[in-house]
Amino acid sequence: MRRLSALVAAASVFALAGCYHAVIDTGRAPAGEPNVTPWAHGFIFGLVPPSITETVKKCPSGVAKVETQQSFVNGLAGFLTGGLYSPMTISYTCAKSGAELPSAKTIKVGEAGAQAAMQQAVELSQKLNAIVLVQF
Repeated sequence: MRRLSALVAAASVFALAGCYHAVIDTGRAPAGEPNVTPWAHGFIFGLVPPSITETVKKCPSGVAKVETQQSFVNGLAGFLTGGLYSPMTISYTCAKSGAELPSAKTIKVGEAGAQAAMQQAVELSQKLNAIVLVQF
C-alpha cells in the first residue's frame, strides 16, 4: 500500500508540473532580435504581474511579438515559495518604427454586451482569416 501511495504521489507531481506558454503576435513588422527576461518577477500565483516599464522604454514603437512561459525552474521556484513568488520567462520583439497594424475589422461592444461582441469577433476572424479588433 505504501508503494502504491508513493507511486501515485510521484505521478501527481509530474502530471501537475505542467509549464505554460503564451504567444501574442500583434501583426507588426519585427525590428531585431527578441529581448529575453528569464526571471521576470511576478507574485501571488501571477496575480501581481511583472513590470512592463522596461519594455516601454526599449520599444517606443510598440511590440511585434510577446511570449511568456513558465519554465520548469520558474515553476519550481514558485512551488518552493508556495506561490508567493511566481517568476516567468518573457521574450519580446520590438516593432519597427512606423510599423502599422495590418488592416483590421472593428466590432464595437454594444448593448448586447462584451460576450456577444467577442463571439462575433471570433467568428468574423475565422471567416476572414484576419485580425478583428473589439472596441469597448
